[in-house]
Amino acid sequence: MPATLLQQLRQLDTLTAALMGGAQVQLQPITGDVPVLQVSIEGRDELPIFVTCSDTQIICLCYLWTEADVRPERHVELLEAMLDLNPSVPLSSFGRIGGRYVLTGALARGARPEDVAHEVAVLSDNALDALDALAEFLK
Repeated sequence: MPATLLQQLRQLDTLTAALMGGAQVQLQPITGDVPVLQVSIEGRDELPIFVTCSDTQIICLCYLWTEADVRPERHVELLEAMLDLNPSVPLSSFGRIGGRYVLTGALARGARPEDVAHEVAVLSDNALDALDALAEFLK
């Protein structure tokens, strides 16, 4: 991850914790071809948020479930429900990466740390709401 993004997000844990009612927030850099910052929120450890960037955007995503978690007989209904829900999920969009379903959000590359913290908090809340709303389609 470019040092500038790490510097830009250095207070992300504190800012996100404040938005999440004081929950403990941990940041973990993940190295690789595409550097990523993993954001884990206390009580939501199973739904970490992953933050990365391009030249123009900061991208946040949360893995929800895999293809294997979907009831085969309800697969088409799940996809339709996700499309129907997409407009009502503020600041987030459903998607799929490989066989994993995700909820994503994006901001301008120059976004303030407070804005990124808000996106992370909203994405985390939306992920919980999505799991509740779509549980009937999962095993």
